[in-house]
Order: sequence, then structure tokens, then C-alpha cells
Amino acid sequence: MSERIREELFRLRDEKYRDFQSGLIPGVDPKRMIGVRTPELRRFAKELIKDEGSTAFLTELPHEYFDEDQLHAFVISEIKDWGRCIEEVERFLPYVDNWATCDQLSPKVFKRHRVELMERIKAWTVSDRTYTIRFGIGMLMQHYLDEDFDPSYPEMVAGVSSQEYYVNMMRAWYFATALAKQYGSVIPLIEERRLDPWTHNKAIQKAIESRRITDEQKEYLRSLRIK
Repeated sequence: MSERIREELFRLRDEKYRDFQSGLIPGVDPKRMIGVRTPELRRFAKELIKDEGSTAFLTELPHEYFDEDQLHAFVISEIKDWGRCIEEVERFLPYVDNWATCDQLSPKVFKRHRVELMERIKAWTVSDRTYTIRFGIGMLMQHYLDEDFDPSYPEMVAGVSSQEYYVNMMRAWYFATALAKQYGSVIPLIEERRLDPWTHNKAIQKAIESRRITDEQKEYLRSLRIK
């Protein structure tokens, strides 16, 4: 199965795209990149999930190529059974070593299991692995800023302490999105400077760039920047 999958990935390769992509993901060795575009990976993942042999691919870790990691993330995202899906997520997370694969991992079944998912998120956000933390915050941003929002959730993100760029960038992204969706509940954490200066200012920058933030709110946020 793995050989067949790799052959198909090389058949789909786009070398110009590979060269472009390698500049966006500095943490990945360009030699590990085949150069398969995301729509092709998604299409392939939907085919694989119908094949019983895909189970073997999901257990053969670590993968040699970045594109195999991307495909792995997309296959997991298609799994419809919560129990099997979370088992595969937990198996895969220790091998996620870049922001792109981390952010592509977004199981569709999660939206129907938010109670169970929250317990996992609480564990992920206190992990000692950079991309496990980033994934946890990303899931919190994706699933709990609308009807399931609770003021304790931004507190959870504010409480994450990390020196890792890709963790703090996700924290900033979370707060910028939270300001757009739950401004009244989140602005006190910005006013109180609950984030480290870099994340604080980056969250404000990203919020100001959002069309969902009013001009009045943007002006106030500018006044809260840490100089």
C-alpha cells in the first residue's frame, strides 16, 4: 500500500510548486518534499479512506516524505467514526513537525463530539510538543468561538506559556479571531496584558487586519499595543 501511495504522489508532483512550497515551510527539508498540490492530496485522501488498506498507511510512521504526512492528515480528517479518528489523531500528533501539516489536520467528525473533544484539547494545550499545543489551540479556535464559547477558553490559551514561534503565532491567531467573534468577552484579557508582549502585539495586528473588527474597535486596539 505504501509503495503504491508513494508512486501516485510522485505521479502527481509539480516541481515548481515544490520549490515554492519549500520556501513557506522552513522547518522541512526540501528533499522531503515531492510537490503535490493540496487539492490533489484531498482528492487522493477521499479515495484512500474507502480502501481498507489505508489503515496500514496510517500505522507506518514516521513517513519519509512531507507529502505523505499531508496526505495522512487529510485521510484522518475524513474518518467518520469518533473513536477511530481520535485514536489516529493521537497516534499521528507526535510525528507532526511543521505548521502546514498541523493546520491541515482538521477532522470533520470533531464538530459532532465537542464535549469529548474538549477533554482532549485540555491535554493537548499542556503538551511538551510544539505542534500538539498548536493543534489543540487550533481546534479550540475552530470549534469553540461560536455557540459553544465559554470565557474559560481564552483563559486557557492565555495560560499557555511557550517560547516557540509556531505556538505563539497560533495563540495570536486565536485571540485575533476571538476578538472578531467574542469581542466583549475577550477584550479584557488584552486590556489586562495577559499575553506576552510579542503575542499581544501580534494578536492586535491580526485583529486590525480583520474585516470583522469595526473601525472603532481597531482604533481602540491600536491604543493597546505594547511599545
